[in-house]
Amino acid sequence: MKSLVSPWALALILATSSLIAEEEELVKAKDGSGVYGYKHTPKLPWCEWLVHDPDRPAPPKVDPGNAVASVPPPADAVVLFDGKDLSAWTESTWEVKDGLLVATGNRSPRTKQAFGSFRLHLEWMMPKDFEGPWYNRGNNGVLLHGLYEIQIFDSFHEPLYPDGQCAAIYAQTPPSVNVTRAPGEWQSYDIIFTAPVFQDGELVTPAYVTMFHNNVLVHHHQQVYGATGHKVLPHYKRQVSEGPIGLAGHGCPVAFRNIWVRPIPDGK
Repeated sequence: MKSLVSPWALALILATSSLIAEEEELVKAKDGSGVYGYKHTPKLPWCEWLVHDPDRPAPPKVDPGNAVASVPPPADAVVLFDGKDLSAWTESTWEVKDGLLVATGNRSPRTKQAFGSFRLHLEWMMPKDFEGPWYNRGNNGVLLHGLYEIQIFDSFHEPLYPDGQCAAIYAQTPPSVNVTRAPGEWQSYDIIFTAPVFQDGELVTPAYVTMFHNNVLVHHHQQVYGATGHKVLPHYKRQVSEGPIGLAGHGCPVAFRNIWVRPIPDGK
């Protein structure tokens, strides 16, 4: 018998069912903090917590102070976005509006150029009056080598699992402190990324991240345990020491400005 449901409607039904299942799987932390996450995910091998564990201690909130003026790029930086065009990026559905790069549509940009180790600076702002489900509130990300995600999220309001909150190395390591500003305020990331080293099909040295969020140190030479994903363990199955820098939209129109990178030769 021929189905009376169109392919588009069937896809919508399946997507809705998936989101309902995701909501039903959420549990809150035992300490009554309101932090929510999952308890059926794999255990992280290097610590006592599960992936997206709501009982993992949440970083303390620290006021980073008022937003400062935009930081101009050094003379030797590779400018990735200066408010004018997207020539440094692959084709996407994102738009340039009033000098800002705004996450729109479902196809996110990546740089055309590949980088090894580098310092990355970017400034971003969550929309002030966004209405949407919990998982889209300020949700975006910075993909180092297109594989290792630094989370962008509304952790000013939303008590998401610590390894998924703003400035976390997603599904791995929370930031040492939560310095997220409110939606509608400009924020900055300065990320020093040391690329992993591979030899003869084996990982010799993992990647590392040192990172400042709103000029506050939140990761200090933190090991990156592999490529990141939702509710899964990280891995180094893709053995690359150079890759693009990506931005990862998730249904929230986060805005970006002043994005630049300074490559670090030989990881030094």
